[in-house]
Amino acid sequence: MFRETKDGRVLIYWHGKQITVLKGKVASKFLKDILPADSMQAQLVMARITGHFKHGNER
Repeated sequence: MFRETKDGRVLIYWHGKQITVLKGKVASKFLKDILPADSMQAQLVMARITGHFKHGNER
């Protein structure tokens, strides 16, 4: 799940927790890639942009 703010930032969430904040050119490229995508493609775009954020601390 993601949310776009009024100032152009994009907040990406996973299970209700904020994972990352995108700004500037990265945010605009993310929106360009994700808006025409279906749900499966959108998940892949978000996974690519967030990287492997869970490594090392999951239980």
